[in-house]
Amino acid sequence: MIVQNPLRAAIVMVCAMAVIGVIDNFIIRLAGEIGLWQFHLIRSLMAVPVIVALSWLGLGQLAYLRFWAVLLRSILVTTAMMFYFSALALMSIAEALAGLFTSPIFILLISAVALRQRIGPWRILAVILGFVGILFVLQPDPGDFDTNMLIPMAGGFFYALGMIATRMFCAHESTVAMLLVNFILMGLVGAVGVIVLDLWPMGGVPGSQGFVTRGWVWPMWQALPWVGLQAVGSVIGVFLIIKAYQLGEPSFVSVFEYSVMIFGPLFAWVAFGQAITFWQIFGIALIAGAGGIIAVRSK
Repeated sequence: MIVQNPLRAAIVMVCAMAVIGVIDNFIIRLAGEIGLWQFHLIRSLMAVPVIVALSWLGLGQLAYLRFWAVLLRSILVTTAMMFYFSALALMSIAEALAGLFTSPIFILLISAVALRQRIGPWRILAVILGFVGILFVLQPDPGDFDTNMLIPMAGGFFYALGMIATRMFCAHESTVAMLLVNFILMGLVGAVGVIVLDLWPMGGVPGSQGFVTRGWVWPMWQALPWVGLQAVGSVIGVFLIIKAYQLGEPSFVSVFEYSVMIFGPLFAWVAFGQAITFWQIFGIALIAGAGGIIAVRSK
Protein backbone atom coordinates (compact mmCIF):
# COMPACT_ATOMS: atom_id res chain seq x y z
CA MET A 1 0.00 0.00 0.00
CA ILE A 2 1.32 3.46 -0.96
CA VAL A 3 1.07 5.92 1.93
CA GLN A 4 -0.11 9.50 1.25
CA ASN A 5 1.46 12.37 3.19
CA PRO A 6 0.59 15.48 1.15
CA LEU A 7 1.62 18.12 3.69
CA ARG A 8 5.05 16.59 4.23
CA ALA A 9 5.44 16.11 0.45
CA ALA A 10 4.67 19.79 -0.14
CA ILE A 11 7.16 20.98 2.50
CA VAL A 12 9.89 18.67 1.17
CA MET A 13 9.33 19.84 -2.42
CA VAL A 14 9.46 23.53 -1.46
CA CYS A 15 12.74 22.88 0.39
CA ALA A 16 14.07 21.09 -2.70
CA MET A 17 13.16 24.01 -4.95
CA ALA A 18 14.82 26.45 -2.51
CA VAL A 19 18.08 24.52 -2.89
CA ILE A 20 17.76 24.19 -6.69
CA GLY A 21 16.77 27.84 -7.08
CA VAL A 22 19.94 28.93 -5.29
CA ILE A 23 22.52 26.62 -6.89
CA ASP A 24 21.24 27.08 -10.45
CA ASN A 25 22.13 30.77 -10.22
CA PHE A 26 25.79 29.69 -10.25
CA ILE A 27 25.54 27.77 -13.56
CA ILE A 28 26.54 30.94 -15.39
CA ARG A 29 29.80 31.00 -13.36
CA LEU A 30 30.96 27.72 -14.89
CA ALA A 31 29.18 27.82 -18.27
CA GLY A 32 31.86 30.06 -19.73
CA GLU A 33 34.70 27.87 -18.48
CA ILE A 34 33.75 24.24 -19.24
CA GLY A 35 31.21 22.32 -21.30
CA LEU A 36 27.87 20.81 -20.30
CA TRP A 37 29.00 17.22 -20.73
CA GLN A 38 32.21 17.72 -18.74
CA PHE A 39 30.09 19.36 -16.08
CA HIS A 40 27.77 16.34 -15.83
CA LEU A 41 30.69 13.91 -15.71
CA ILE A 42 32.70 15.78 -13.05
CA ARG A 43 29.60 16.59 -11.00
CA SER A 44 28.61 12.92 -10.92
CA LEU A 45 32.14 11.88 -9.91
CA MET A 46 31.88 14.34 -7.01
CA ALA A 47 28.29 13.45 -6.14
CA VAL A 48 28.63 9.66 -5.93
CA PRO A 49 30.92 9.71 -2.82
CA VAL A 50 28.51 12.17 -1.16
CA ILE A 51 25.58 9.81 -1.86
CA VAL A 52 27.51 6.85 -0.44
CA ALA A 53 28.25 8.95 2.64
CA LEU A 54 24.50 9.63 3.03
CA SER A 55 23.97 5.88 3.16
CA TRP A 56 26.73 5.46 5.76
CA LEU A 57 25.03 8.17 7.85
CA GLY A 58 21.86 6.08 7.90
CA LEU A 59 19.75 8.17 5.48
CA GLY A 60 19.00 5.20 3.23
CA GLN A 61 20.26 1.91 1.89
CA LEU A 62 22.01 1.41 -1.45
CA ALA A 63 19.99 -1.77 -2.12
CA TYR A 64 16.97 -1.90 -4.44
CA LEU A 65 13.64 -3.68 -4.24
CA ARG A 66 13.07 -3.55 -8.02
CA PHE A 67 16.11 -2.36 -9.94
CA TRP A 68 14.17 -2.23 -13.23
CA ALA A 69 11.80 0.35 -11.72
CA VAL A 70 14.65 2.52 -10.41
CA LEU A 71 16.47 2.28 -13.75
CA LEU A 72 13.31 3.12 -15.72
CA ARG A 73 12.71 6.19 -13.60
CA SER A 74 16.34 7.33 -14.02
CA ILE A 75 16.22 6.82 -17.79
CA LEU A 76 13.06 8.93 -18.07
CA VAL A 77 14.52 11.77 -15.96
CA THR A 78 17.88 11.67 -17.77
CA THR A 79 16.08 11.79 -21.13
CA ALA A 80 14.15 14.83 -19.91
CA MET A 81 17.35 16.60 -18.90
CA MET A 82 18.99 15.86 -22.25
CA PHE A 83 16.05 17.43 -24.10
CA TYR A 84 16.23 20.44 -21.81
CA PHE A 85 19.98 21.00 -22.13
CA SER A 86 19.80 20.44 -25.91
CA ALA A 87 17.23 23.21 -26.03
CA LEU A 88 19.70 25.57 -24.36
CA ALA A 89 21.81 25.39 -27.53
CA LEU A 90 18.86 26.56 -29.64
CA MET A 91 17.03 29.17 -27.55
CA SER A 92 17.20 31.38 -24.50
CA ILE A 93 17.14 29.86 -21.04
CA ALA A 94 13.80 31.58 -20.41
CA GLU A 95 12.18 29.79 -23.34
CA ALA A 96 13.80 26.47 -22.41
CA LEU A 97 12.57 26.74 -18.81
CA ALA A 98 9.07 27.68 -19.97
CA GLY A 99 9.04 24.50 -22.08
CA LEU A 100 10.42 22.27 -19.31
CA PHE A 101 7.92 23.57 -16.77
CA THR A 102 5.02 22.24 -18.79
CA SER A 103 5.68 19.06 -16.75
CA PRO A 104 2.92 19.71 -14.15
CA ILE A 105 0.45 20.06 -17.02
CA PHE A 106 1.61 16.76 -18.49
CA ILE A 107 1.40 15.13 -15.05
CA LEU A 108 -2.17 16.39 -14.73
CA LEU A 109 -3.17 15.10 -18.19
CA ILE A 110 -1.46 11.71 -17.77
CA SER A 111 -2.98 11.24 -14.31
CA ALA A 112 -6.48 12.11 -15.50
CA VAL A 113 -6.54 10.47 -18.95
CA ALA A 114 -4.14 7.51 -18.79
CA LEU A 115 -4.31 6.64 -15.08
CA ARG A 116 -8.00 7.55 -14.64
CA GLN A 117 -7.33 9.48 -11.46
CA ARG A 118 -9.86 12.02 -10.27
CA ILE A 119 -8.46 15.54 -10.62
CA GLY A 120 -10.52 18.28 -9.05
CA PRO A 121 -11.09 21.76 -10.55
CA TRP A 122 -8.95 23.47 -7.88
CA ARG A 123 -5.92 21.37 -8.77
CA ILE A 124 -6.42 22.15 -12.46
CA LEU A 125 -6.70 25.84 -11.63
CA ALA A 126 -3.50 25.70 -9.55
CA VAL A 127 -1.49 24.09 -12.37
CA ILE A 128 -2.68 26.67 -14.89
CA LEU A 129 -2.12 29.55 -12.46
CA GLY A 130 1.40 28.37 -11.66
CA PHE A 131 2.34 28.04 -15.33
CA VAL A 132 1.01 31.53 -16.11
CA GLY A 133 3.08 32.79 -13.17
CA ILE A 134 6.21 31.19 -14.65
CA LEU A 135 5.57 32.94 -17.96
CA PHE A 136 5.40 36.28 -16.13
CA VAL A 137 8.66 35.55 -14.26
CA LEU A 138 10.58 34.31 -17.31
CA GLN A 139 8.93 36.71 -19.77
CA PRO A 140 9.64 34.70 -22.95
CA ASP A 141 8.86 36.49 -26.21
CA PRO A 142 5.76 34.93 -27.87
CA GLY A 143 6.83 36.46 -31.17
CA ASP A 144 9.93 34.23 -31.23
CA PHE A 145 8.03 30.95 -30.78
CA ASP A 146 8.93 28.25 -33.27
CA THR A 147 8.95 24.46 -33.49
CA ASN A 148 12.20 24.33 -31.47
CA MET A 149 10.04 25.00 -28.39
CA LEU A 150 8.81 21.41 -28.76
CA ILE A 151 12.26 20.21 -27.61
CA PRO A 152 12.07 21.49 -23.99
CA MET A 153 8.38 20.57 -23.95
CA ALA A 154 9.46 17.02 -24.77
CA GLY A 155 11.74 17.34 -21.75
CA GLY A 156 8.71 18.35 -19.68
CA PHE A 157 6.82 15.29 -20.94
CA PHE A 158 9.58 12.83 -20.02
CA TYR A 159 10.11 14.55 -16.67
CA ALA A 160 6.40 14.10 -15.97
CA LEU A 161 6.69 10.40 -16.82
CA GLY A 162 9.72 10.09 -14.54
CA MET A 163 7.90 11.67 -11.59
CA ILE A 164 4.82 9.48 -12.12
CA ALA A 165 7.12 6.43 -12.25
CA THR A 166 8.70 7.60 -8.99
CA ARG A 167 5.31 7.50 -7.28
CA MET A 168 3.87 4.41 -8.95
CA PHE A 169 6.87 2.07 -9.03
CA CYS A 170 9.42 3.49 -6.58
CA ALA A 171 7.42 4.72 -3.58
CA HIS A 172 9.04 2.13 -1.31
CA GLU A 173 12.53 2.25 -2.83
CA SER A 174 15.45 3.75 -0.96
CA THR A 175 15.74 7.43 -1.91
CA VAL A 176 19.52 7.21 -1.63
CA ALA A 177 19.66 4.20 -3.97
CA MET A 178 17.52 6.01 -6.56
CA LEU A 179 19.72 9.08 -6.23
CA LEU A 180 22.84 7.00 -6.88
CA VAL A 181 21.45 5.47 -10.09
CA ASN A 182 20.30 8.91 -11.25
CA PHE A 183 23.77 10.49 -10.92
CA ILE A 184 25.60 7.47 -12.34
CA LEU A 185 23.40 7.58 -15.44
CA MET A 186 23.87 11.34 -15.84
CA GLY A 187 27.64 10.86 -15.45
CA LEU A 188 27.68 8.18 -18.14
CA VAL A 189 25.76 10.45 -20.51
CA GLY A 190 28.26 13.21 -19.75
CA ALA A 191 31.17 10.86 -20.53
CA VAL A 192 29.59 9.88 -23.86
CA GLY A 193 29.08 13.57 -24.71
CA VAL A 194 32.73 14.39 -23.93
CA ILE A 195 33.96 11.49 -26.11
CA VAL A 196 31.66 12.44 -29.02
CA LEU A 197 32.77 16.08 -28.93
CA ASP A 198 36.41 14.99 -28.74
CA LEU A 199 35.99 12.83 -31.86
CA TRP A 200 33.76 15.30 -33.72
CA PRO A 201 34.41 18.83 -32.40
CA MET A 202 31.65 21.35 -33.01
CA GLY A 203 33.82 24.46 -32.82
CA GLY A 204 34.75 26.61 -29.87
CA VAL A 205 32.07 29.21 -29.14
CA PRO A 206 33.36 31.58 -26.44
CA GLY A 207 31.55 32.23 -23.18
CA SER A 208 28.39 30.61 -21.89
CA GLN A 209 27.00 30.37 -25.45
CA GLY A 210 29.33 27.44 -26.05
CA PHE A 211 28.25 25.51 -22.93
CA VAL A 212 26.40 22.73 -24.79
CA THR A 213 28.83 22.31 -27.71
CA ARG A 214 32.11 22.61 -25.77
CA GLY A 215 34.22 19.46 -25.31
CA TRP A 216 36.75 18.68 -22.59
CA VAL A 217 38.52 21.73 -21.12
CA TRP A 218 41.68 21.57 -19.04
CA PRO A 219 42.66 23.06 -16.67
CA MET A 220 39.28 23.74 -15.08
CA TRP A 221 40.36 25.14 -11.70
CA GLN A 222 38.21 28.26 -11.98
CA ALA A 223 35.06 26.24 -12.58
CA LEU A 224 35.84 23.49 -10.05
CA PRO A 225 34.41 25.24 -6.94
CA TRP A 226 31.12 25.89 -8.75
CA VAL A 227 30.94 22.28 -9.95
CA GLY A 228 31.53 21.18 -6.35
CA LEU A 229 28.74 23.47 -5.17
CA GLN A 230 26.46 22.03 -7.83
CA ALA A 231 27.40 18.46 -6.86
CA VAL A 232 26.57 18.88 -3.17
CA GLY A 233 23.52 21.08 -3.83
CA SER A 234 22.17 18.75 -6.51
CA VAL A 235 22.50 15.72 -4.23
CA ILE A 236 20.46 17.51 -1.57
CA GLY A 237 17.93 18.98 -4.02
CA VAL A 238 17.34 15.83 -6.08
CA PHE A 239 17.17 13.73 -2.87
CA LEU A 240 14.34 15.98 -1.65
CA ILE A 241 12.57 15.93 -5.04
CA ILE A 242 12.56 12.12 -5.12
CA LYS A 243 11.37 11.98 -1.50
CA ALA A 244 8.54 14.43 -2.21
CA TYR A 245 7.23 12.32 -5.11
CA GLN A 246 7.48 9.21 -2.93
CA LEU A 247 5.33 10.90 -0.29
CA GLY A 248 2.62 12.51 -2.40
CA GLU A 249 0.49 12.08 -5.50
CA PRO A 250 2.29 13.56 -8.57
CA SER A 251 -0.44 15.98 -9.70
CA PHE A 252 -0.38 17.44 -6.17
CA VAL A 253 3.39 17.56 -5.66
CA SER A 254 4.26 18.93 -9.10
CA VAL A 255 2.55 22.26 -8.43
CA PHE A 256 5.10 23.01 -5.70
CA GLU A 257 7.95 22.66 -8.22
CA TYR A 258 6.84 26.03 -9.57
CA SER A 259 8.28 27.56 -6.39
CA VAL A 260 11.77 27.33 -7.91
CA MET A 261 10.77 30.41 -9.89
CA ILE A 262 10.28 32.22 -6.58
CA PHE A 263 13.56 31.23 -4.95
CA GLY A 264 15.72 31.59 -8.09
CA PRO A 265 14.92 35.23 -8.93
CA LEU A 266 14.81 36.26 -5.26
CA PHE A 267 18.29 34.83 -4.60
CA ALA A 268 19.61 36.48 -7.77
CA TRP A 269 18.19 39.79 -6.53
CA VAL A 270 19.64 39.46 -3.00
CA ALA A 271 23.04 37.97 -3.91
CA PHE A 272 23.79 39.50 -7.30
CA GLY A 273 21.57 42.59 -7.41
CA GLN A 274 19.61 41.41 -10.45
CA ALA A 275 16.54 43.59 -10.82
CA ILE A 276 13.05 42.13 -10.42
CA THR A 277 10.34 43.84 -12.46
CA PHE A 278 6.75 44.43 -11.41
CA TRP A 279 5.50 41.69 -13.74
CA GLN A 280 8.02 39.22 -12.32
CA ILE A 281 6.77 40.02 -8.81
CA PHE A 282 3.23 39.50 -10.11
CA GLY A 283 4.30 36.13 -11.54
CA ILE A 284 5.86 35.13 -8.21
CA ALA A 285 2.58 36.02 -6.50
CA LEU A 286 0.67 33.79 -8.94
CA ILE A 287 3.05 30.89 -8.27
CA ALA A 288 2.66 31.34 -4.52
CA GLY A 289 -1.09 31.49 -5.01
CA ALA A 290 -1.06 28.22 -6.93
CA GLY A 291 0.74 26.49 -4.06
CA GLY A 292 -1.65 28.07 -1.58
CA ILE A 293 -4.68 26.76 -3.45
CA ILE A 294 -3.33 23.22 -3.46
CA ALA A 295 -2.30 23.37 0.21
CA VAL A 296 -5.71 24.64 1.35
CA ARG A 297 -7.99 22.58 -0.93
CA SER A 298 -6.22 19.20 -0.90
CA LYS A 299 -7.25 16.65 1.71
